[in-house]
Amino acid sequence: MKLVAITGGLGFIGTNLVPLLMQSTGASVRILDNSSNPSGEFEDRPGIELLKGDIRDADRVERLVEGADAVVHLAAHTRVIDSIEQPALNFEQNTHGTFNVLEAMRKKGVQRLINASTGGAILGEVQPPINEEMPAKPASPYGASKLAAEGYCWAYAQSYGLETASLRFSNVYGPYSRNKSSVVATFLKQIRDNSSVTVYGDGSQTRDYLYVGDLVQGVVKALKGSAVGVFQLGSGQPTSVNELILKIREITGADFTVRNEGFRAGEVIHTHCDISKARQALNFNPSVDIVRGVDLTWQWFRQSA
Repeated sequence: MKLVAITGGLGFIGTNLVPLLMQSTGASVRILDNSSNPSGEFEDRPGIELLKGDIRDADRVERLVEGADAVVHLAAHTRVIDSIEQPALNFEQNTHGTFNVLEAMRKKGVQRLINASTGGAILGEVQPPINEEMPAKPASPYGASKLAAEGYCWAYAQSYGLETASLRFSNVYGPYSRNKSSVVATFLKQIRDNSSVTVYGDGSQTRDYLYVGDLVQGVVKALKGSAVGVFQLGSGQPTSVNELILKIREITGADFTVRNEGFRAGEVIHTHCDISKARQALNFNPSVDIVRGVDLTWQWFRQSA
């Protein structure tokens, strides 16, 4: 690969992915980002071209993919609760935006796509561990939009011969997550700034927390390989919010209070994933446990304050 195009490359995942991708493949990178939620800066970095724009702009997306050997599609509207409040915006960014990426690839003759997707939100409230064969019953517009995006990826693979892999990310955390509203980032910011965290529900709900360094390794392996279809990327381990809070207390040594509010509509209560398919097809082997990962993330937040 000589050139990889990335949507949303200035976000949390992209900021962690780009250096590893360039080092691992030797490829140059072209990024399309609307700068609405940047986590990093790549200005004046050799081998990186930045395009200002939005995936809802079909012409801009065509400019992004022109001459690329592969595309990593990260740009998305990712907040479950916001998708309930603004379902049309969620659809336009996630479903229509993904359609624009696929259509641009078809027109410009680009074959390989790594599509960032999600697991729990697509499947809804099902008995964990979740896997790729479970029927989808999304509980929010966000989950529905990501399911539709996966469907278009598969349809373009069948109809036009594109090589598409949709990676269902679990609850990703790590450095450069200053703008993330996910639970680990939110808790660490609240502890650092307010010495208090807010838990929606009783804290018994479980998630599969994946360190971003392990995630981007998986993305690069998928990009360099030829596997197609849907793959779960997670730690494979459930952790409750209450367990997470205990670990954070031990890691940070901080004295903070916990305030509970009601469960929020559209959120899955229990989820973690079976990653055996990704292990086999992508050689995906996460190695950073949650204690080490949260410690690395906390150190980054303290240094970036």
